[in-house]
Amino acid sequence: MSSRRSQQLDTDAATSARLSRIRQKSTAPELAVGEILRSLGFYYRLTNRDLPASPDFANRRRRWAIFVHGCFWHAHAGCPRATVPKRNTDFWKAKFSANKKRDATTLKALRAQGYDAVVIWECELRDAPVVVLERLKTLQTVVTTRTAV
Repeated sequence: MSSRRSQQLDTDAATSARLSRIRQKSTAPELAVGEILRSLGFYYRLTNRDLPASPDFANRRRRWAIFVHGCFWHAHAGCPRATVPKRNTDFWKAKFSANKKRDATTLKALRAQGYDAVVIWECELRDAPVVVLERLKTLQTVVTTRTAV
């Protein structure tokens, strides 16, 4: 068993109940990105366990992957939602640090395999959906140009 799981955390029933309701799949940001991808004519798979870190969306033939990151869980720099909880602060700081390190390693591994990897942040979808749309159009152009050659 990992040392993180064996560590005693200061929790209460309300916190435990609140955290247990957080979804891991089919979140609102993921559904929004899926809708944008479909509107642009992208074909993708949602189950990508054989790729590093299981991207939220991927197309193996065209070699692209998209991660939809929650600002809290992935410690989005400069985002007001990327806060450190007051309880168990050391645990959370270590967790966020490990998440960021894993994210960087994953992107590097995917790019080493020839994938174009894009990270879309939860706050981008909420605050600037047009920017997300333009980034995905750019990805579409890059992928189309690369596969046409």
